[in-house]
Amino acid sequence: MSIVTARYDSARFGAEVFRASPRQADMLILSGRVSIKMAPIIRRIYDQMLEPKWVIAMGACSSSAGVFNNYALVAGADKFLPVDVHVPGCPPRPESLIHGILKLQRKVQGEPDLGWRTRYGAEGTEEVGEPAVPHGA
Repeated sequence: MSIVTARYDSARFGAEVFRASPRQADMLILSGRVSIKMAPIIRRIYDQMLEPKWVIAMGACSSSAGVFNNYALVAGADKFLPVDVHVPGCPPRPESLIHGILKLQRKVQGEPDLGWRTRYGAEGTEEVGEPAVPHGA
């Protein structure tokens, strides 16, 4: 919760607008324990998100069930979701989450299509960085 305060200021990363609707979100931050009953619902929310979409598993509980590993919990979010970044900690510090967001930004900038163009047959729709031509030239 403290990542949105003035001290850590998530707005400088372009993350100041939080959307609670899966149709308006492009990143899912999974935090806390995930029970076996919750896993299909979280997967449904992920499936409702529009492409491209990314997932951050925040904390030891969502990454590996942490110290609460028992029969009712899923031991790792990557068993039912494609997790892009795991943020360690129990609970993770705000600096760790900022590091995870920066790591995800570097991943997106390094590989922007993430395979969805080939999945949907959208080759040739890439924006090519060509130099701008002045108006009237």
